[in-house]
Amino acid sequence: MKPLKTKVSITLDTDLIEQLKALAEADDRSFSQYINLILKEFLAQNRGKKP
Repeated sequence: MKPLKTKVSITLDTDLIEQLKALAEADDRSFSQYINLILKEFLAQNRGKKP
C-alpha cells in the first residue's frame, strides 16, 4: 500500500521554482515528486543532527 499524501501549500522564490522544475524534468519526475524526494534525502542526511 502506498503511503498517503497530504496536500500542502507553500510559497517559494520564483528562481527556486524554475530551478526545481528544470531538475524535475531532467529526472523525469513531476515537480511535486521531485520536491518530495529532495526533502526525504535532506531529512535522511540530517537525522539526529541538531539545527
